[in-house]
Amino acid sequence: MIEYLQHLSFWDWLAFGTVLLILEVFGAGGYLLWIGVAAAAVGILTYLFPELPWAWQFLVFAVLSVLTAVLWWQRQRSAAKPSDAPGLNRRGSEFVGRTFVLHEAIVGGRGKIKAGDTLWLVIGTDLPAGSSVRVVGQEGVLLKVEAL
Repeated sequence: MIEYLQHLSFWDWLAFGTVLLILEVFGAGGYLLWIGVAAAAVGILTYLFPELPWAWQFLVFAVLSVLTAVLWWQRQRSAAKPSDAPGLNRRGSEFVGRTFVLHEAIVGGRGKIKAGDTLWLVIGTDLPAGSSVRVVGQEGVLLKVEAL
Protein backbone atom coordinates (compact mmCIF):
# COMPACT_ATOMS: atom_id res chain seq x y z
CA MET A 1 0.00 0.00 0.00
CA ILE A 2 2.80 2.42 0.89
CA GLU A 3 4.41 1.55 -2.44
CA TYR A 4 1.22 2.59 -4.24
CA LEU A 5 0.93 5.82 -2.27
CA GLN A 6 4.54 6.74 -3.00
CA HIS A 7 3.89 6.58 -6.74
CA LEU A 8 0.56 8.37 -7.11
CA SER A 9 0.14 9.95 -10.50
CA PHE A 10 -2.02 12.87 -11.49
CA TRP A 11 -4.48 10.34 -12.99
CA ASP A 12 -5.11 8.89 -9.53
CA TRP A 13 -5.99 12.30 -8.13
CA LEU A 14 -8.18 13.17 -11.12
CA ALA A 15 -10.01 9.83 -10.82
CA PHE A 16 -10.51 10.40 -7.09
CA GLY A 17 -11.84 13.89 -7.78
CA THR A 18 -14.20 12.50 -10.42
CA VAL A 19 -15.54 9.87 -8.01
CA LEU A 20 -16.16 12.58 -5.40
CA LEU A 21 -17.95 14.75 -7.96
CA ILE A 22 -20.13 11.80 -8.99
CA LEU A 23 -21.00 11.16 -5.34
CA GLU A 24 -21.89 14.83 -5.00
CA VAL A 25 -24.58 14.34 -7.62
CA PHE A 26 -26.36 12.00 -5.20
CA GLY A 27 -26.89 14.82 -2.71
CA ALA A 28 -23.98 15.68 -0.44
CA GLY A 29 -24.99 19.33 -0.12
CA GLY A 30 -21.97 20.85 -1.84
CA TYR A 31 -19.19 19.53 0.39
CA LEU A 32 -18.01 16.69 -1.84
CA LEU A 33 -18.02 19.14 -4.73
CA TRP A 34 -15.29 21.20 -3.16
CA ILE A 35 -13.32 18.21 -1.88
CA GLY A 36 -13.49 16.81 -5.42
CA VAL A 37 -12.21 20.12 -6.75
CA ALA A 38 -9.38 19.96 -4.20
CA ALA A 39 -8.47 16.45 -5.45
CA ALA A 40 -8.52 17.70 -9.04
CA ALA A 41 -6.30 20.64 -8.04
CA VAL A 42 -3.81 18.22 -6.49
CA GLY A 43 -3.98 16.21 -9.73
CA ILE A 44 -3.10 19.31 -11.73
CA LEU A 45 -0.34 20.17 -9.28
CA THR A 46 1.02 16.62 -9.58
CA TYR A 47 0.91 16.92 -13.39
CA LEU A 48 2.92 20.15 -13.23
CA PHE A 49 5.34 18.82 -10.60
CA PRO A 50 5.55 15.03 -11.12
CA GLU A 51 8.27 14.57 -8.48
CA LEU A 52 6.12 16.06 -5.69
CA PRO A 53 6.40 13.64 -2.74
CA TRP A 54 3.23 11.78 -1.80
CA ALA A 55 3.25 13.23 1.71
CA TRP A 56 3.12 16.74 0.25
CA GLN A 57 0.33 15.68 -2.11
CA PHE A 58 -1.79 14.51 0.83
CA LEU A 59 -0.93 17.60 2.84
CA VAL A 60 -1.99 19.90 -0.02
CA PHE A 61 -5.15 17.84 -0.49
CA ALA A 62 -6.02 18.06 3.21
CA VAL A 63 -5.42 21.81 3.37
CA LEU A 64 -7.38 22.49 0.17
CA SER A 65 -10.23 20.23 1.30
CA VAL A 66 -10.61 21.96 4.66
CA LEU A 67 -10.15 25.41 3.14
CA THR A 68 -12.72 24.91 0.39
CA ALA A 69 -15.24 23.26 2.76
CA VAL A 70 -14.94 26.13 5.26
CA LEU A 71 -15.21 28.74 2.52
CA TRP A 72 -18.28 26.96 1.11
CA TRP A 73 -19.86 26.83 4.57
CA GLN A 74 -19.19 30.55 5.16
CA ARG A 75 -20.56 31.41 1.73
CA GLN A 76 -23.74 29.48 2.41
CA ARG A 77 -24.22 31.19 5.78
CA SER A 78 -23.63 34.67 4.39
CA ALA A 79 -25.98 34.05 1.45
CA ALA A 80 -28.86 33.16 3.78
CA LYS A 81 -31.05 36.20 4.14
CA PRO A 82 -34.13 36.73 6.27
CA SER A 83 -37.36 35.62 4.67
CA ASP A 84 -39.85 38.19 3.46
CA ALA A 85 -42.55 35.77 4.69
CA PRO A 86 -41.33 34.61 8.12
CA GLY A 87 -44.64 32.95 9.05
CA LEU A 88 -44.83 30.90 5.86
CA ASN A 89 -44.43 27.50 7.50
CA ARG A 90 -46.15 28.47 10.77
CA ARG A 91 -49.75 28.58 9.66
CA GLY A 92 -51.34 29.70 12.91
CA SER A 93 -49.01 32.63 13.52
CA GLU A 94 -50.92 34.88 11.13
CA PHE A 95 -53.94 34.71 13.45
CA VAL A 96 -52.15 36.10 16.52
CA GLY A 97 -53.79 39.38 17.52
CA ARG A 98 -56.93 38.81 15.44
CA THR A 99 -60.42 38.28 16.87
CA PHE A 100 -62.78 35.44 16.03
CA VAL A 101 -66.10 34.01 17.16
CA LEU A 102 -66.06 30.61 18.85
CA HIS A 103 -67.49 27.97 16.54
CA GLU A 104 -67.62 25.36 19.33
CA ALA A 105 -67.65 26.17 23.04
CA ILE A 106 -64.42 25.91 25.01
CA VAL A 107 -65.06 23.07 27.44
CA GLY A 108 -62.28 21.68 29.58
CA GLY A 109 -59.89 24.22 28.09
CA ARG A 110 -60.45 23.20 24.43
CA GLY A 111 -62.73 24.46 21.70
CA LYS A 112 -62.78 25.52 18.05
CA ILE A 113 -62.85 28.69 16.00
CA LYS A 114 -63.47 29.09 12.30
CA ALA A 115 -60.71 31.06 10.60
CA GLY A 116 -61.26 31.38 6.89
CA ASP A 117 -62.52 27.99 5.74
CA THR A 118 -60.70 26.00 8.45
CA LEU A 119 -61.67 24.97 11.95
CA TRP A 120 -58.81 25.54 14.40
CA LEU A 121 -58.47 23.94 17.81
CA VAL A 122 -58.11 26.54 20.53
CA ILE A 123 -57.14 26.45 24.19
CA GLY A 124 -58.22 28.89 26.83
CA THR A 125 -60.72 29.46 29.62
CA ASP A 126 -64.15 27.87 29.22
CA LEU A 127 -66.51 30.01 27.12
CA PRO A 128 -69.81 29.35 25.32
CA ALA A 129 -70.08 29.05 21.53
CA GLY A 130 -70.55 32.43 19.82
CA SER A 131 -68.23 34.28 22.24
CA SER A 132 -65.68 36.66 20.78
CA VAL A 133 -62.07 35.69 21.43
CA ARG A 134 -58.66 37.10 20.55
CA VAL A 135 -55.80 34.80 19.52
CA VAL A 136 -52.84 35.54 21.80
CA GLY A 137 -50.42 32.76 20.87
CA GLN A 138 -49.81 29.38 19.38
CA GLU A 139 -48.65 26.02 20.75
CA GLY A 140 -48.02 23.71 17.81
CA VAL A 141 -51.40 23.29 16.11
CA LEU A 142 -53.35 24.81 19.00
CA LEU A 143 -54.17 28.50 19.14
CA LYS A 144 -54.24 30.17 22.57
CA VAL A 145 -57.23 32.48 22.96
CA GLU A 146 -58.60 34.86 25.57
CA ALA A 147 -62.09 36.27 25.94
CA LEU A 148 -62.75 39.82 24.74
